[in-house]
Amino acid sequence: MLHLGHILAALTDYQPTGNEPEVAPRTVTSFVVDSREAGPGSVFVAFNGERADGHAFVADAFARGAIAALVERSPGGDWPMIDTRPRTGKPTPNPSPWAGDWAAGPVLFQVDDTLRALQTVARAWRARLDTRVIGITGSVGKTSTKELIAAVLSRRYRTLKSSGNQNNEIGVPLTLLNLRPEHERAVIEMGMYAQGEIDLLCDLARPVVGVVTMIGPVHMERLGSMEAIVAAKRELVAALPPEGAAVLNYDDPRVMSMAEHTRARVFTYGLDAGADLWADAIDSMGLDGVRFALHYGDETLTVGVPLLGRHSVHTALRAAAVGLLEGLRWDEIIAGLNDNSAQLRLVVSHGPRGSVLIDDTYNSSPDSALAALNLLADLPGRRIAVLGDMLELGRAEKQAHRVVGRRAADVADLVIAVGQRARVIGAEALALGMPTDHVFLVDDAPAAVPVLEEVIQPGDVILIKGSLGMRMDRIVTALGRMN
Repeated sequence: MLHLGHILAALTDYQPTGNEPEVAPRTVTSFVVDSREAGPGSVFVAFNGERADGHAFVADAFARGAIAALVERSPGGDWPMIDTRPRTGKPTPNPSPWAGDWAAGPVLFQVDDTLRALQTVARAWRARLDTRVIGITGSVGKTSTKELIAAVLSRRYRTLKSSGNQNNEIGVPLTLLNLRPEHERAVIEMGMYAQGEIDLLCDLARPVVGVVTMIGPVHMERLGSMEAIVAAKRELVAALPPEGAAVLNYDDPRVMSMAEHTRARVFTYGLDAGADLWADAIDSMGLDGVRFALHYGDETLTVGVPLLGRHSVHTALRAAAVGLLEGLRWDEIIAGLNDNSAQLRLVVSHGPRGSVLIDDTYNSSPDSALAALNLLADLPGRRIAVLGDMLELGRAEKQAHRVVGRRAADVADLVIAVGQRARVIGAEALALGMPTDHVFLVDDAPAAVPVLEEVIQPGDVILIKGSLGMRMDRIVTALGRMN
């Protein structure tokens, strides 16, 4: 188990023997960056953020049961503190660092940079374990892919997965510090905002399998070009060891261009017979899921899964590919693909007046918006598309919203465009001939609610989607209150 000796060892030259009398009560249960999440055995990381200084919450974390904190300076109080900063020299704890008050109460580790210290401890802890790590990146579908891969691997292995969208320089170390010796596999989502970030996450996590979903113009505003996005994402496959495997989307030329940048085995998936694992005969069953024929070598299986939308076939292929690479049987893989808990993003619920709500408010991009509209097209009833701004698209912004507007005009009976950028969606739908009284332009999510309250009829199917910053979930909440 992880204990305070491992933290000290990672930050200094101390090597725990495992025989310290205080090791058992000093076992670490978790690392937290929010003092409200602290509990017995946790370690609080005091970040000095833009909105709040974590050092002001050390006492709160200790009051909730935390046994240690990583700090950059003294937060006050009389807790014992060991200075691990390189400029002051590493401590030489002989005969034991656990003398005096260390065994009795909380302790502070003083570091130069709490983020780097968190990463250092996570890197050292992960290096102690034999867990095989599967890393996932891409512009769209990372979280749903993570959930389904974990569901598949859990059929045979004790599997840890990153929580929510903990996919950055803070979230990945926190996930790694949740690893325990009994974990045989870990499935970790890896996001990025700039080049070099996935490189760092791979240095921490040491993945042996890397899965790339697809590449789109997400974060174009930050990175400036599709070439830069591809270069940033391919850091995952470049970091894989020769004995590892890169699972690449055969249907995406940008993803396939990564094949020449990895030392690992390349395993492809897609809807083309040229892929190692491929699918055809896709039949969307609307809200009942999707059915397809799955091909691998000389084997063909007919598979039905409770995933929504034709685009989810790619998600299923990724999970099946990792299952095959990790030695699972087909019955185990199919059972994992049918795990209902893995359907994360799209939530279907009852709406007002006998309508159906498709809540896809987690986030949005051109590709995921088109996939959601394709699902809407498969469903019976009058279709209402409530589409919010897609953020961080940079130079691709206007064209991306225009493309979504074209598909919305094909699919939807009514379009409600939410936000200034989404006005392009509405304008494109109007330009393609949608009646003016079927297209509504509103400034924000709350403004969409009275429009929906006015137009919803029994049997309507309502898709609600937009970037996370648009808070489209407020629409879902408001409609839920109308039931």
